[in-house]
Amino acid sequence: MLLTLMALYTLYIFIKIYAAIMEIGFVSKAKHEKAIILSPSHYLKAAHYKIASQKFSLVSTLFEFLLFIAWMGFGLRLLDEVVMYVENETLRALAFIAIFMAINYLSSFPFELYQTFGLDKTFGFSTIDAKTFMLDQLKSIAMFILFGGLFFWAMIVIVNSFEQWWLYGFAFSFAVILFINMIYPIVIVPLFNKLSPLEDEALQASIEALLSKAGLKSSGVYSLDASKRDKRLNAYFGGLGKSKRVVLFDTLIAKLEKSELLAVLGHELGHFKHGDILKNIASSAVMLFIMFALFGNLPNVLFEQLHVSNGAQMVIVFFFLFSPVLSFAMMPLFGLLSRHNEYKADEYGSECESKEALCAALVKLADENKSFPRAHPLSIALYFTHPPLVERLKKLGMSL
Repeated sequence: MLLTLMALYTLYIFIKIYAAIMEIGFVSKAKHEKAIILSPSHYLKAAHYKIASQKFSLVSTLFEFLLFIAWMGFGLRLLDEVVMYVENETLRALAFIAIFMAINYLSSFPFELYQTFGLDKTFGFSTIDAKTFMLDQLKSIAMFILFGGLFFWAMIVIVNSFEQWWLYGFAFSFAVILFINMIYPIVIVPLFNKLSPLEDEALQASIEALLSKAGLKSSGVYSLDASKRDKRLNAYFGGLGKSKRVVLFDTLIAKLEKSELLAVLGHELGHFKHGDILKNIASSAVMLFIMFALFGNLPNVLFEQLHVSNGAQMVIVFFFLFSPVLSFAMMPLFGLLSRHNEYKADEYGSECESKEALCAALVKLADENKSFPRAHPLSIALYFTHPPLVERLKKLGMSL
């Protein structure tokens, strides 16, 4: 059993590395071709950013594999021995999970530092200073200790209390995910960013007209001060039920014309109109259910081969170690469905304003976010939730 899991994880890592190498080779060749969508200088810069990102991904993936080997080879057994002196079963499980999470966090921290202050600074994305970065980290750690601690305590109790614990664990976890999505825009976002009511009354009136046309009720339209951390453009509908909010990055408001911004929001409203949000929730539920069904029925021989105790903490840690593999395996199917939905949302967004406005907005988004317009077919199949920009623009009738 252990060898099978190790082989599956190794295959997962191999595919990620192979896909990254293929993407680097593809973009390295494509950058010398005639520039499309972007200006020649921006086209080349986007290619360089893509290559640098893929190289960084290669290094982080290799480290991920080494850390996995360390955990499976001796780490879990040593950690099990360290916490065995804690007499209370629940506290022992919490201590195990806490140390496991802390080691993973500290191990990944240098990569996050490089991503923020190395890669993103070099290519002109990151605007965050060291003080804001560290405050963000401390806030995240505090929230994880408080809410994560409560979540893991509840999961440990569920695992130890029910024979078919994975069914109850799935229901509880999914309920928590829905709750977090509901409170995210009104509780979590304000801890990190300033949300302000939209000052442009004419723009707000146009947005509210779009919402009304789509039958979507929101609790307001807000501008988010994203520029203090990053220059990328974005917008989203956050929350569930009465907590739904329209959130526009200040970078987006500054860069897009009114018609372009309304076309982007129209695209997002297209997802709501077509029921994509409910479909995504249902897809997430299916994925989560499959994961719980698998991890809730791990054979005892696996724990024996690893020389660890068969406790709630070990099951939860296995979930964290192997859930990326399962998500990766399911991603091609979910990505295919998502790309189909994106075309439909583009169609709705163009009807809200015009195809020309949406095309102009997509080009500006690609330009500002340094999104290279070409990609290797394997990367598209494995990772893309949105169709390549070239295909989206062609579908909207733009000649390239």
